[in-house]
Amino acid sequence: MTTATLALRHALVVRGGWDGHQPVETTDLFIPFLEENGFTVRVEETPAPYADSDYMANVDLVVQTNTMTTIEKDEFLGLRAAIENGTGLGGWHGGIADSYRNNVDYLQLIGGQFAAHPGKAPAERIGEQSDNYVPYRINMLPAAADHPITQGIEDFDLISEQYWILHDDYNDVLATTTQAVRPWDPWHRPITSPAVWTRQWGQGRIFVSTPGHRVDILQNSSVRTMIERGLLWAAR
Repeated sequence: MTTATLALRHALVVRGGWDGHQPVETTDLFIPFLEENGFTVRVEETPAPYADSDYMANVDLVVQTNTMTTIEKDEFLGLRAAIENGTGLGGWHGGIADSYRNNVDYLQLIGGQFAAHPGKAPAERIGEQSDNYVPYRINMLPAAADHPITQGIEDFDLISEQYWILHDDYNDVLATTTQAVRPWDPWHRPITSPAVWTRQWGQGRIFVSTPGHRVDILQNSSVRTMIERGLLWAAR
């Protein structure tokens, strides 16, 4: 395949929302990777381009890092229509699993919604993001052994936000993480959430990684490899 052929693919990066997730810095990690793999890349700070059906018809991949914001009805309908027609969607952490809380149809599309990231013992908290950084393990499932996104990746440990996800069983889950019960927690048994999953919607593919809080986590070799592969897997 020639470079000219590869360059026909187009990626749209939509980034913004809460600055604590470093939407600019984190997406800047992956833009060179996309360009090296034959994508032209357009970067936008709002989901407004989703409403442009003519433009979205030519987008092969949407990379979204947009936490705790809102989406207009025509923007969401445009995104969903594009995915149903074959546009891929990929992202990580709150930029995809904690976006557009005002739109339940978006939550259905993604298949998993951030609910909580249980943190340190109350006495250890200092009022910073680090209050929610805990040691946890990403457990790879048997389905991950031969999947192009996760092949060769073994269980690994992180110290970061561990996402408690509300989800449904339409997801194809590749990895999970289990929230323990600590003395200060009100729940009474461990809670297992999907950590990496894919989802088929119409002709389009969706990829989600909950690890990816900030640049340092995305530079973890296992996390970065899964996301790079996941974006390529999702793309038309």
